[in-house]
Amino acid sequence: MSEQRATDALEALGLPHEITRHGRVGSLAEAAAARGVEPRDIVKTLVVRRGEGDFLFVLVPGDREISWPKLRALLGVNRLSMPDKDVANEVTGYERGTITPFGATTAWPVVADASLAGDPERRISMGAGAHGVAATVPAEETLARLDARIADVTELQQS
Repeated sequence: MSEQRATDALEALGLPHEITRHGRVGSLAEAAAARGVEPRDIVKTLVVRRGEGDFLFVLVPGDREISWPKLRALLGVNRLSMPDKDVANEVTGYERGTITPFGATTAWPVVADASLAGDPERRISMGAGAHGVAATVPAEETLARLDARIADVTELQQS
């Protein structure tokens, strides 16, 4: 079960975490309320293709979206794409909407938006391998344990 794989990975990292099961939600605000965090503390794990067989995870706060020009500049590439749901599942072991770097079948590099870093008290909530299941974790410790590259790679979502 993919949820078990994610929680096993959290345990193996020694990362303090709280698992929340809330079922499907219809909005960012609904997810944040169910998890007891602010919308900006819901973190989406997006799989990005850099090249053939070369992927990475990008951690994006709930109220932000990837800035493709910033991410391309950071990675020094001209082209990036998001794989379709079947490829994303194949390269991570998780269905879209449940993807997390915790327990992914391949430990792809992690890029985390700079807005996630810098507050030692901040807790963030990330997918935990199954729909409606999340792990709330300390932001700074999580970024460190994932060896995340911290960079400004997002912009506020357009309403």
